[in-house]
Amino acid sequence: MDQPDPSLGDAPPVRVSEQTWRGRVVPLRRGLRWQSTVAAVAVVAVALLAGGLLLLQTLGSSLVSGTNTLLRTKVQDVAALIQSQDAEEASLAVAETEKKDPLVQIIDETGTIIGASEPRLLKTPLTSLRPAADHSATDKVSAPDLLGDTDERYLVVLGVDDEGSKYWVLAGRTIQPQSDTVRIVTWFLLVAMPLLLGVVGLSVHFLVGRSLRQVDTIRTQVSHIDAGRLSQRVDVPGTRDELQALAVTMNSMLDRIETADQRQRQFVSDASHELRGPLTTIRTGLDISIADSSGATWRGMQPILAEETQRLQRLVEDLLTLSKSDDEGAGVRHEDVDLDDVLAAELRRVTATSRHRIVAELVPAKIAGDPVRLSQAFRNMLDNADRHATGTIAVKLSVAAQAVVVTIDDDGPPIPLADRERVFGRFVRLDESRSRHQGGSGLGLAITRGIVEAHDGHVIATETSHGWCRFQVTLPPAARPAPAPPADEPVGA
Repeated sequence: MDQPDPSLGDAPPVRVSEQTWRGRVVPLRRGLRWQSTVAAVAVVAVALLAGGLLLLQTLGSSLVSGTNTLLRTKVQDVAALIQSQDAEEASLAVAETEKKDPLVQIIDETGTIIGASEPRLLKTPLTSLRPAADHSATDKVSAPDLLGDTDERYLVVLGVDDEGSKYWVLAGRTIQPQSDTVRIVTWFLLVAMPLLLGVVGLSVHFLVGRSLRQVDTIRTQVSHIDAGRLSQRVDVPGTRDELQALAVTMNSMLDRIETADQRQRQFVSDASHELRGPLTTIRTGLDISIADSSGATWRGMQPILAEETQRLQRLVEDLLTLSKSDDEGAGVRHEDVDLDDVLAAELRRVTATSRHRIVAELVPAKIAGDPVRLSQAFRNMLDNADRHATGTIAVKLSVAAQAVVVTIDDDGPPIPLADRERVFGRFVRLDESRSRHQGGSGLGLAITRGIVEAHDGHVIATETSHGWCRFQVTLPPAARPAPAPPADEPVGA
């Protein structure tokens, strides 16, 4: 991993609260640290509030449910005593009970209290509820005059029918301890929730800040990388998490940017070098011709200047083709193309101008592609073969199950194994073909590869079994239409 350039420390630091974009300082909103803290506190607050309310409701219901069960059991016991013996015996049993909790009253049809667990309860009924026989009702009352305190009590009233006589048994118990318990829990939640939310907020703020510290480091390092520092890379933390993946991805992106920048600089340098030659020749020829007033020099220079002008035109067209290929992926159309017709047309052209013997073996083959671009690709390869052949050029088109293969062979020396990939680079000339006077600019095979790859194919340089030079193009065949169903069979059957 490349280490950061020490000179980066001289650059002005970028504040976390602002960012530079197109030469302007753009203030940032609250960062992820604050957003995460606020979101965490809000979520925990909602969860605690909902949980607290549910807890209080459950706790209150549970406490009241226990009291209700106890009181119902008590009134049923007294009612059973009335029905098994009589009301007077039940009243004596209630009065003689040592445990005075819960409170008990027995009321007859006239509203008179005929029995109670305490003498003070013989004065006034605790409630006016009078349910039917074998039915019960509940109530909450506070009787400070009768009971001497302000506690709220929970009552259960049960109707009893004893051989035509009606009675009501009341049992009551204070629920003040339950209320106090719910109140204490409520106050505890009110006090504990802010403390807990504070702890959650501080914890999230600290943990997220520590996690984002490396992100801020990566951002700061990337902000200092410009066109003159493309070789620099960000530090990769050994955390084995998303932060490490982010740093690795950033370095991978910087690798691609640096590679693209180097290729662009090399392309500009090579293009300038190639253009300088014909421009120098044309300018020198013009200067010499202007200096000769007789015009003889001009007449002698015309063929040379015309040839250099054509060479300059071809070079500019190749550069424009490569530029479009980089920007648009060669800009190919996709239509049904008879590849044998495209090859046949290019073979007729090269046959008319070449001094070599040309042998062709073509079979019908259809692919999906751009006939103009494909013609340009095969023209470049045929021109290349024509420049380096010594006597014969052989072209073969064959069709396999999954590919259409075109081979262009020439009896010149094969490309060395070490150069078979490099030969498709831009402005690449091998030792035996460096002379610009042979017409090659070093761009034809690069253009060919771009066009073939835009058609989902590939091109390679190799050699034949006889030691000839070979270029092989493999392209996918056109998709075959589905066979039509028989005339007597309905579609979709």
